[in-house]
Amino acid sequence: MERALVVVDDSDANRELLAEAGQLARGVDAELVLFSWVTPGEYDEDAETMEALETAEHASYSGTDALDVARNFARTLAGDVFGDDAPAFDVTASVADDGELADEILDAASREDCDHVFVVGRRRSPTGKVIFGDVAQRIILNFDGPVTVVMG
Repeated sequence: MERALVVVDDSDANRELLAEAGQLARGVDAELVLFSWVTPGEYDEDAETMEALETAEHASYSGTDALDVARNFARTLAGDVFGDDAPAFDVTASVADDGELADEILDAASREDCDHVFVVGRRRSPTGKVIFGDVAQRIILNFDGPVTVVMG
């Protein structure tokens, strides 16, 4: 492992996975790329809020958008999980709904030249996987490298 993508969210399972990925990265002197996302609805809502702030009288707007919020979330999470002992890491973010999330993760892993992916899977029945798909399963089947999955 030289560079691994870690899909981050605010679940306890994800915090544990991030800690383990960090420990492995430090052990083999690898880099991590933290992948965070927002849904299209969250992105649109944030854009509307920012537009309203810009048009309000005497309001100042810093230019932060939903992807910046997602990136900042990942950095904050890494700070909480690693403290001062963080391995080298970069952050990337995307706008994706559940149906597109696996493709966005795979694209980010390719774009960031990652050779390993860490992701938390959801517990679903076999029927649920067929009807709704499963992000972790799609990553396992389509990523050309090792994938570490923990169930959340």
